[in-house]
Amino acid sequence: MKKLQLIINPTAGMKQGKKYLADIVACFGSYGYISTVFVTEKSGDATGFVLNYASEYDLIVCIGGDGTFNEVVAGLMSGNIDVPVGYIPAGSTNDFAASLKLSSDIMQACVDIMEGSERKLDIGLFNGRSFSYVASFGAFTKASYSTPQTTKNALGHVAYILEGIKDIPQIHPEHVSIEANGKVLEGDYLFGAVSNSTSLGGVLTLDPDIVDMNDGVFEIMLIKSPTNVVELNTILKALASKQYDCHMIDFIKTQSAVFCADKDMDWSLDGEHEAGSERIEIVNKHSAIRLITR
Repeated sequence: MKKLQLIINPTAGMKQGKKYLADIVACFGSYGYISTVFVTEKSGDATGFVLNYASEYDLIVCIGGDGTFNEVVAGLMSGNIDVPVGYIPAGSTNDFAASLKLSSDIMQACVDIMEGSERKLDIGLFNGRSFSYVASFGAFTKASYSTPQTTKNALGHVAYILEGIKDIPQIHPEHVSIEANGKVLEGDYLFGAVSNSTSLGGVLTLDPDIVDMNDGVFEIMLIKSPTNVVELNTILKALASKQYDCHMIDFIKTQSAVFCADKDMDWSLDGEHEAGSERIEIVNKHSAIRLITR
């Protein structure tokens, strides 16, 4: 029988992973896998489990939210470990899982991993730290990592919206310069995101027709700070229609970019807090991991 490393975050979302754990192990067993369960207790545990033990297994499966998946990817990347991974989304919002069209049904997700095939995915590096699908700054970004877990568990995606509304009085533009594709963009931006996903930090969505999660490039969206109601309306219309060629939005595709900003400007990587820096290099690592999908 093959060996499976099963990493579970028992507090993620509505704790569905914990509830169905016995059924999940039984499902994998019926397909010829012996599962060893690793339970996370604190931030960083999943990365440590991958670094220390993943090379002993034929397959890694993580159960939790996008943050748990991020930690598993970080372990694979930092340890240069080439083991396929399956993702059972059990978090509060599962934005990345939605972009991948992974089943939100726990047991169906198990079957999909067992009967699926490998799909290579690009992974981002943010000054060396891995991220799976988005690095963002500006408006509503803080809500992705500051919303209390109990609130996320109770309200799901609505919790992020409510937390973001609380931050509206403190929202202000960030002055940022970006060097990419041999050009420099500079301005006051209300929101910015470097993404490999149709979801930008759970706040905005990109047109799926322009996003390829294994093409070696990121989509970068930078929303300028409106100075009047007309400019604000222009931004809202562009985002609603997914037409990004308006003068209030800078939108580019690139394999790498260098951001220069205030060192105190906070970022969110896959929904987790990341401290800012005056110079940040973001690089796309093409086909970096092997994900099992149906």
